[in-house]
Order: sequence, then C-alpha cells, then structure tokens
Amino acid sequence: MSHTNETQAPVATATQTIRLACIDSDAAPLFDKSPDGKTRTGYEPEAAALVLQRLGADIEWVMLPWEDMIPAVRRGDADAVWCGQGMTAERAALVDFTSPYAVFNESVVVRAGDPARTAEDLKGYRIGAIENSTNMKLAETFPGVELVSFGASDDVFGDMIEATRSGDIDGFVDDDVVMIPLAEEDPDFALAFTVNTNNRWGIGVAPGNIELRERINETLTEVVSDGSLEAVWAKWMPLLPFPFAAEAA
Repeated sequence: MSHTNETQAPVATATQTIRLACIDSDAAPLFDKSPDGKTRTGYEPEAAALVLQRLGADIEWVMLPWEDMIPAVRRGDADAVWCGQGMTAERAALVDFTSPYAVFNESVVVRAGDPARTAEDLKGYRIGAIENSTNMKLAETFPGVELVSFGASDDVFGDMIEATRSGDIDGFVDDDVVMIPLAEEDPDFALAFTVNTNNRWGIGVAPGNIELRERINETLTEVVSDGSLEAVWAKWMPLLPFPFAAEAA
C-alpha cells in the first residue's frame, strides 16, 4: 500500500545509515537481546544486514517498546520498522510495507502439564498476546477466553513467558518460529496448538519514502533469487521450510 506524498525522503547512499526500529528482546531465533544496545543477532538482524549491505547502507538499530516502533517511524525517529510486522491493513495505513521477507504461523503455549490442545480447550483461560498484534487478533477468536494485553516493555516476549510461568496468565499467543523452540527447550512449557495463519512479514518504511521502499523490494527479489536469504533462513530456522522456495526456483 502506497501513500501519496509530494516530498520523497532520500534513498540510501554509500555513506547513509538506515535507522531500523525494533524491540530489544530475547526471541530466538528471530533475534537475541542486544549485549550492548547496538548490535543484534538472529534471523531478522542478519536478513536486514544482507539487504542493507547491498544497498550500500549501514544499520542503526533504534530499540523501542513494541507499541512505539511505528510511531517512531512516522515521526521520523526511524526510517523503517524491521521487527515482526505482519502486514495487516491497520499497519499498512500507517507505514508503507515492502515485499515479505518471512511467512509464519501462530502458536499457543501453556504451562507444562496443561491438557489444552485446541482453542475450545482454552475457555475460561487468561491468554496473553502483544497489544495490537496479529497474535492478539487470533486470540480474540478463541471462545470464552480472558485476553491480557502486553506491550509496555522493551522485552514483551520475556514478560509473557514469565507471566505464564508464574501463573498470572494461563498461556499466550505468538509466532510459531519463537514458540516451538520455547516449548521444546524449556520444561516449564508445552505447545498447545498452532494455527496456520500464514502471516506475511514486511519492512514498514516511512510513508513517502518511495525510493527506499522500491530499492528494498528490488534487493529482496535478488536475495531470494540467488539463494542468499534462504541460506540465512536455514542457518537460524532449519526446522521451518523456506516460504519463498518456489520463487527462488
């Protein structure tokens, strides 16, 4: 979705730094908590580096609470948000999305030993999700649950984990890429179920920065076609199929 704007922001040059908004949270394999407030590791940071290096630009990560990322882009404190943005109509009205760089489903995690394995089993449960997220939209479809919003924190994923662990909530919804490893690696949790929502994630560019958005799109096409994005995907998420394999072929 594009927005009309008479003044276009400048595109990246060889000396320009692109400011990317994201939360600073431990949500492996998407990203790990930054050790220094500047550098980041994980699929999203490595995919971003792959694309922006080909544009001749450096990355400056602008780390913010979840609900502040898009407002920061809109007021000019960041050039784009590269951080788990399912391309919903509501977000597309606020930022200009690129082509997708990932596609994920959504899962519900509960405490170990909980028998819930379907949405109907969650009736009467307190279920958490990030406020104004695709995860919350999915949670809203579960019959008879009490929804608990999270968001006013830099480490919102960690907050939901600890709220479930402590019993403040009975479980929470997030993307399968982070929930499946959590359930496999932490004995306190179990995977209740996964919903095949096939959410496409894109980079939300500041409205009016048409040239930057188009160049990112061109580069995304390149890194899919030449296999380099698939290599990054396989490095961080070997158990999930690369969603653009047909395009690469």
